[in-house]
Amino acid sequence: MPSSLASPSSTRTVERALGLLAEVCAGPPISLTECARRVGLPPSTALRLLRTLEGAGFVAREAGGAFRPGVRVIQLGAAALGRQSLVELAQPSLTRIVEQTGESTYLVVRGPRDTAVYLAMAEGTHPVRHTSWVGRAIELADLAVGAALRGDVPEVGYVAQRDTLEPDITAIAAPVRRPGGIAAALNLLGPSYRIDEQTTHMYGRIVAAEAARVGAVLGADIPQPLGDSA
Repeated sequence: MPSSLASPSSTRTVERALGLLAEVCAGPPISLTECARRVGLPPSTALRLLRTLEGAGFVAREAGGAFRPGVRVIQLGAAALGRQSLVELAQPSLTRIVEQTGESTYLVVRGPRDTAVYLAMAEGTHPVRHTSWVGRAIELADLAVGAALRGDVPEVGYVAQRDTLEPDITAIAAPVRRPGGIAAALNLLGPSYRIDEQTTHMYGRIVAAEAARVGAVLGADIPQPLGDSA
């Protein structure tokens, strides 16, 4: 009967790979030689392990050959942050948005394979309101929240879409920035009949301001969204 315990060599390989990954994530992009030196491995062994990590998406290689964290590390980091401090940080902003708009609002992060994961919400106060999507993962596709998570946002600071994912639902989303990237998005969802163009802009400014507020706590230096000049 095979043993359920990993062999010493397998354990040592995992420890070495994790050591390399930790060095790659510790600062700016790092060369193979420096990474190998820091963990005490021959460059050939370090390269083999880094290539394995690269194939799994945990590290990425720049044009000059230096290694940096890969998209999988970023996704896992965002998910871990979201399940710990990010939800706690964002909840007051979600509550304030609902107090000002009456519409359900969510905290959303990027998930694996180009999805968005709904981590937390503040439920709307209207009799007819968007019901909870907490825990749900959806494909980003061309959604407002996808644009916000990519940072593809106009100068007003938010993206608004009508009847895209669900019929008769308007979505307004704004990115929660962190130093070097985007941690999450705030996403307001409400019935389209209740959110006309003027209301969309008013709610958009509220969502963008609260997203910037959360980002400031995370250390992002974010300018205030521009108002409508019309």
